[in-house]
Amino acid sequence: MRRREFIGLRLRESESDLTLSEKRFCRQRRNMWCFDSASPWTCLLSARRREFIALLGGAAAWPCAAHAQQPAIPVVGFLGVSSVGTQPYLAAFRQGLSETGYVEGQNVVIEYRWTEDQYNRLPDLADDLIRHHVNVIATLFTFPAALAAKATTSTIPIVFSVGDDPVKHGLVSSLSRPGGNATGINFFSSEVTAKRLGLLRELLPKATRIGVLVNPTNVEITEGTVKDVNAAADPLGVEIEVLNASNGNEIDDAFTTLESHRADGVLIGANAFFVSRRVQIAILAARHMIPAIYTISDYAEAGGLISYGTDIADSLRQQGVYVGRILKGTKPADLPVVQSTKFKLVINLRTAKALGLEISPTLLSRADEVIE
Repeated sequence: MRRREFIGLRLRESESDLTLSEKRFCRQRRNMWCFDSASPWTCLLSARRREFIALLGGAAAWPCAAHAQQPAIPVVGFLGVSSVGTQPYLAAFRQGLSETGYVEGQNVVIEYRWTEDQYNRLPDLADDLIRHHVNVIATLFTFPAALAAKATTSTIPIVFSVGDDPVKHGLVSSLSRPGGNATGINFFSSEVTAKRLGLLRELLPKATRIGVLVNPTNVEITEGTVKDVNAAADPLGVEIEVLNASNGNEIDDAFTTLESHRADGVLIGANAFFVSRRVQIAILAARHMIPAIYTISDYAEAGGLISYGTDIADSLRQQGVYVGRILKGTKPADLPVVQSTKFKLVINLRTAKALGLEISPTLLSRADEVIE
């Protein structure tokens, strides 16, 4: 008798050729699967074939089911003003993340968004991060970025790094109990403006005219800087000239103006854009022979004369730690705002010599770092 082989099943041409159990199987399922009741072997084939296909389909689904059970890789949104010169700060931020067990490209993704010095783009870039379903947003250096993120979402956690009191600017309700969805780091860049002016006057005891470079697009910080400088200038007996710059060409123009107005020195205001342009600013100060004091040590390392401020890299590291803790489940409201406590006075002696300045032994003895 002719036999057929089909996926391992033995098929017969007539019902008489079937075993008793096969006949029973076929008759029980005839109404369900058989399209030709006169052909019992077709019934058996259909039934067993369907069971076999179902088995294969289930096996194929196992990898998909296993994949679906794997936790999704968290996504961090990073919002900043300028990508220029930020690599040291990003490295510190990633270090903080790694201290909590997260490594970019392995178990966490970071979506970077930069305005490239166009502050009006902040709301749109914050919206874009929301559309990418980020788990937390980190903002770099500036209040406008933090405020744009806070205005965009009241649910996604925000970790900021800013240089002024976040309570005063409405980011948190208090330092110890931030409340809401935001917390972060205050590195006091703006709050020691008067101290910087005093140091510049100590460096230049005969100075009578000091310029102050600010970025008008950062309105609140600029207004605070000008107010603090004017209040500190009167006791020191110096006249203040405020110069605005929000792009590279305007920075060039500001130093040309300082030279033509015979300014004795210049104080560089706290601003993320200026930090990104620190090399340009240091070169211009040297070219126009204008002593300048800066907010953070990165300026002095880039050739600036003197800086006074906190350790920004450590602040960014702590920001990364906070982001990692939030990814692990801690709520922003339970993380108090970290306030930097260590300030560094850095003096670049090479730049001082190039400017023809002699630094007093008293000031040198107070320096935390001297670049020779």
